[in-house]
Amino acid sequence: MRRRILVSTLLTVAVTALFLGGPLALATWQLVEDFTRVELTQRLEQITENLENAGTEQPSAAAIELAIPANSRLTIENPDGPTLTYGAPEVVDPVEESLPFGPGGTITISQPTAIMRAQQTQVVLVVVLLVGFSVTVGTGTAIYTARRLSDPLRDLAARAARLGAGDFRRSPARYDIAELDRVSEVLDSSATALSQLLQRERSLVGDVSHQLRSRITALQLRLDELSTHPDPDARREALAALEQTERLTGVLDDLLESARTARAAGAEPVDLAEALEVAATEWRGPLAADGRSLRLRVPDGMLARVTGARLREAIGALVDNALVHGDGTVTISARNGDNALLVEVSDTGPGVPEDLVPHVFDRGISAQSSTGLGLALARTLIEADGGRLELSRARPPVFRLYLPEARTDDVAASAPAAERTGPR
Repeated sequence: MRRRILVSTLLTVAVTALFLGGPLALATWQLVEDFTRVELTQRLEQITENLENAGTEQPSAAAIELAIPANSRLTIENPDGPTLTYGAPEVVDPVEESLPFGPGGTITISQPTAIMRAQQTQVVLVVVLLVGFSVTVGTGTAIYTARRLSDPLRDLAARAARLGAGDFRRSPARYDIAELDRVSEVLDSSATALSQLLQRERSLVGDVSHQLRSRITALQLRLDELSTHPDPDARREALAALEQTERLTGVLDDLLESARTARAAGAEPVDLAEALEVAATEWRGPLAADGRSLRLRVPDGMLARVTGARLREAIGALVDNALVHGDGTVTISARNGDNALLVEVSDTGPGVPEDLVPHVFDRGISAQSSTGLGLALARTLIEADGGRLELSRARPPVFRLYLPEARTDDVAASAPAAERTGPR
């Protein structure tokens, strides 16, 4: 994108310089010659007027030579008298201008062409310098314009990619370009809408699952009672119905597992040490600017089955929350848990107020004047990969992520083909 803008602008500047600079140089070259001839003609008119006003008293040769340009010669031809010359005895390759003088005579002034050529060269050089300056300014403008357009477009493309990966955070970046700012606002609106849609979908699935399981459990209890009925037909029908409810429970479990798998379609084995180091590097600068530090405690060899972008954004939201609302050193640690990997983000600040603890992950809830979207977004991102985010301790605050551990078949599937098949 940047190269295309730069090349097209530079091509326009080059064509403009060629079609304007060339004719301008030729025009100034000819203009200098015209000015030189006009100046010689004016000198001749002045000398002729002085000679005619003098009458029979001819001006001295010194006075006439003062009116002649340097290295030039003046020639006066009279049909009834001798030819008079003043100035240089000989002019090589002259530029000449003549005027009538007296009855049938002429007066001619000759100047070396080299003088005129030097002036022409100087003027053309000035034109070339002006054209070069214009090309330089045009090149600088092209580079600035290309960067000003391409950098925001790359940023918008990266934001769209993060949105597709499940990063629903709004971005405050604006570019002072109306069209690009409009695209940025649309991306922010889409991110908010998708986040709310995903949260509503997950809440609906959870509610429906809970209600169905409750009703199925109640139905199974009733069928268990009917299975002990003395009537063999009733008992047989109760057992058959009980078998169908168990199948229905299995179908419900499969559907919920399929939904979770679909949401985590981009999940793959991710080395927690590397992923969390990338997230920590991004936030060490802002914390250091606030006089605080970030500590990372992650053992090597811990593989989680998550989407790397979602994990980094969720950790970023938690660290940002600690930067705004917390105090002291921010610590990111990881350890193995029961059937999950545990990642904790903590600080030494005052923590979450008691009345906000049950609502800390609700959208729009904040202890200060912030938007209250960061923690809700972090939970949405982690749950999208089948994980869980909880407030483990309110004061000092500890947020704990439960991440699914990478299975053996996941690691094998992500390994290069040469490693899986081995040498032949």
